[in-house]
Amino acid sequence: MHSAGPVRERLVVVGNGMAGMKTVEELLAKAPGRFDITVFGAEPHPNYNRIMLSPVLAGEKTFDQIVLNSREWYDANGITLLTGEPVEGIDRAGKTVASQSGRVVPYDRLLIATGSMPFIIPVPGSTLPGVIGFRDLADVDAMLAAAAKGGRAVVIGGGLLGLEAANGLRVKGMEVTVVHLMPTLMERQLDPSAGMLLQRELERRGIEVLTGADTAEIVGNNQGGDDWVSAVRLRDGRELPADIVVMAVGIRPNMTLGKAAGLECGRGIRVDDQMRTSDPSIYAVGECVEHRGVSWGLVAPLFEMAKVLAHDLAGGEGAAYTGSVTSTKLKVTGVDVFSAGDFSGGAGTEDIVFRDAARGVYKRLVLKDGKLLGAVLYGDTKDGAWYFSLLKDGADVSAERDTMIFGQGFGSADAGDPNAAIAALPDSAEICGCNGVCKGTIVKAITEKGLTSLDEVKAHTKASASCGGCSGTVERLLAVTLGDGFTAAPKVKPMCKCTHHTHDQVRAAIVERGLKTMAEVFQAMEWTTSDGCASCRPALNYYLLCAWPGEYRDDYQSRYINERAHANIQKDGTYSVVPRMWGGLTNAAELRAIADVVDKFAIPTVKVTGGQRIDLFGVKKEDLPAVWADLNAAGMVSGHAYAKGLRTVKTCVGSEWCRFGTQDSTGLGVKLERLTWGTWTPHKVKLAVSGCPRNCAEATIKDLGVVCIDSGYELHVGGNGGLHVRACDLMVRVATEEEVLEYTGAFMQLYREEARYLERTAPWVERVGLDHIKAALVEDPERRRALNARFLFSQTFSQDDPWAERAAKGVDRHEFNLLAEVG
Repeated sequence: MHSAGPVRERLVVVGNGMAGMKTVEELLAKAPGRFDITVFGAEPHPNYNRIMLSPVLAGEKTFDQIVLNSREWYDANGITLLTGEPVEGIDRAGKTVASQSGRVVPYDRLLIATGSMPFIIPVPGSTLPGVIGFRDLADVDAMLAAAAKGGRAVVIGGGLLGLEAANGLRVKGMEVTVVHLMPTLMERQLDPSAGMLLQRELERRGIEVLTGADTAEIVGNNQGGDDWVSAVRLRDGRELPADIVVMAVGIRPNMTLGKAAGLECGRGIRVDDQMRTSDPSIYAVGECVEHRGVSWGLVAPLFEMAKVLAHDLAGGEGAAYTGSVTSTKLKVTGVDVFSAGDFSGGAGTEDIVFRDAARGVYKRLVLKDGKLLGAVLYGDTKDGAWYFSLLKDGADVSAERDTMIFGQGFGSADAGDPNAAIAALPDSAEICGCNGVCKGTIVKAITEKGLTSLDEVKAHTKASASCGGCSGTVERLLAVTLGDGFTAAPKVKPMCKCTHHTHDQVRAAIVERGLKTMAEVFQAMEWTTSDGCASCRPALNYYLLCAWPGEYRDDYQSRYINERAHANIQKDGTYSVVPRMWGGLTNAAELRAIADVVDKFAIPTVKVTGGQRIDLFGVKKEDLPAVWADLNAAGMVSGHAYAKGLRTVKTCVGSEWCRFGTQDSTGLGVKLERLTWGTWTPHKVKLAVSGCPRNCAEATIKDLGVVCIDSGYELHVGGNGGLHVRACDLMVRVATEEEVLEYTGAFMQLYREEARYLERTAPWVERVGLDHIKAALVEDPERRRALNARFLFSQTFSQDDPWAERAAKGVDRHEFNLLAEVG
């Protein structure tokens, strides 16, 4: 215990959560050294951000990343922290508290901050093992342990916590069903229309949602002492199989301690405007209290209470908590939602509604007597702060009524620019609702303290330090305030200027969140532009194509000109055409067809390439379909010489003709090319097969090269020629052609799934390391076979000749039509 000075009062805090510790933080700032503080915490951890439990469940954050006050912080501030010690009783007459372990601590002032408890619906089976709440880290650990075994999860409750639990369990691989009593999801934060949009989005991501569903019973597997939950039975008789059940139907103030001590209680421990209870020596704050008939579960009101309470404890006068006007800005499983005020409608109100189904955007404003009464935003929340400012100030919006649904910047040159919307906000506009931080406070801190990053703003102002919902707004405020001076860069380069997310983060989100269109990516990943840019669209097109073969439709307008035209543009505006020659082989019929095409279309240059093919230079764009048609008639297909995909498989003649050849390198090269042609990859891919270690096909500077040896084949990966030559790394030696083909398919798929767009195999191998590739392909046969299977599956949708589609079927005919001939 820390020793108390002679004039220091003893403050005991029961509850080590966010509301209690916010009070202590404020008190330390207002009256440092005034109190000898002891904190009891029921959990064995220091104070952590309970709002961030959902990202911990989903694997996006670790526990250490959500700790708000480390043990070192308590020590540095002279606070005695007693974790894992729930308080069981209060002796008001003797002014002591007693913990479960028997420890008795005296107090001069006592603060109860015991928070809330999850409400467990009183149905048969609700106490079965496998029924879990969602309030603390122990609950998250229990869910993660269950998810590791796989199976089915039923989440009872379609509010924010329930949906976050459902998303986290789905990300961890469980089949998830949400059971919600009300007709639509999140009915307290969203109106029915927004709730239905959210439900459709969750269902599209693989989460089953049952609304209007009443739970009647939780069924066990009836195995005596090993009984465990096995199903949820609904009132209508349906039975949902379940390996775990998560209860997320709401919270109840934890007033047990206060009630037992004889404090006045209602829905919670009753407090006045200074957060005093019916005992003048005892205060209460947070979710455990009832103030003016209301109990709050949002962070912002709890922190407002904490500030008033700290002011009173510090000897201040005049501060009073009179209630809160709240807004809710949340990210529900990747979808932005915002609500504020009263959007229930009613007599004398009018609704203004905006819907954009393609972008997944819905906005509804409720007005009465020329003032904004309530707002609901789904999918696009950038104007939430402005709407909340108008609502909170009671501003007359009659002049803006006709256009305000389109946002603050409507009609200006900057309309749609989120930075412009932030710049237009008044200094009094609240940016961080959790901590009550307004725009002016943040701007002042940025300019006076020289802040340049989100973390620095968090540290100095507490903006975005709680739920994180305003992080994007704070970053835009940094950009607006610093202008060209805003040079703070993330540790990892973002994908482009449209987003702060990296390539890896975007790829992971596409798979984990089930994003299957660019519009969904733009919305879920908070793109700052509505349609992306020339940098991100080709990358997203590839990532979606790779993640969802057969489902995602290739967007040709998001490809570079060579890939749109299926030929390489030259410096004079003409194109080159390279037909595929399998393994470098050709015959008289193919050569004759090429010669005929050259004569027919007056093609000026014919060249043999380094990849053992023939390149026709100087083809006019409008002639491309006709050239392709003639080559197709001879059985030739596109060589994809223009593509981020397989280019060539170079071979030597091998054992069929060469006296040094150890294997049939040409035959294997043909098999490899027929296996891999048509695939789309992050960058161009070149293969080669050399028939002996003399390596005439230069296999050791290819993306994947096979060197034939007496005992079989060596597979080398990650090489390239060009400006920065890199020799391959030896990955593995195998004995059969079948193994070569399996390893090739698996390697191609690993590269397709993990490399960043426009990243060749050489830098990719250097970045991830050869050991990583060996671990996936050589040391894990099951994973190798799974990767190869995914590659073969994707190839079923890729091996269509684009020349034939355009020459015979007229696909994208507009791309090749001559618009006008001038002169």
